[in-house]
Amino acid sequence: MKKILTLFAVVGMMAFSSCSNNDDDVDYDTIAEVYENVAPNYYNFTNANGYAVTFNFPSPIYDSDVVLVYRFDGTDTGGRPVWQALPETYYFDNGSRDFSLKYVFTYNYVNIYLDGNDQATIPSDYRLNQIFRIVVVPASFAASVDKTNYLEVMKAAKLTESQVQKIKL
Repeated sequence: MKKILTLFAVVGMMAFSSCSNNDDDVDYDTIAEVYENVAPNYYNFTNANGYAVTFNFPSPIYDSDVVLVYRFDGTDTGGRPVWQALPETYYFDNGSRDFSLKYVFTYNYVNIYLDGNDQATIPSDYRLNQIFRIVVVPASFAASVDKTNYLEVMKAAKLTESQVQKIKL
């Protein structure tokens, strides 16, 4: 009987010692997705569409997810894309607000819109042929990263350019 108990004890110790919840090598907790509208699906903010665009997620996101939106703002001197985090606000020379690019999201969609004094007078560089990247990350992840830095978000979420899903807004 003593031998059987010793055998159970040894097997039990081996079984429990091989189990681990340490997933530092592989991150199973952070599941992120990124979407981008690409040519010819550039977006134009016009009076006809109420200066807004809506993207419906292919499947609802989780209650604990956060949506981050970035606007393509050209390229740097090295030819690399520059992504500007929304919301972004622009001001007149006198310091008063001219317009803002903002967004709201639900678990089913994200709505990106222009908000301002007179949207029709907003420079075309901000209204026409716009490209956006929509990043969905867990809220706990979003709390630990600089959300204004697109490249940092992608790196921290372990996302690569090949994982950017091309969409039509």
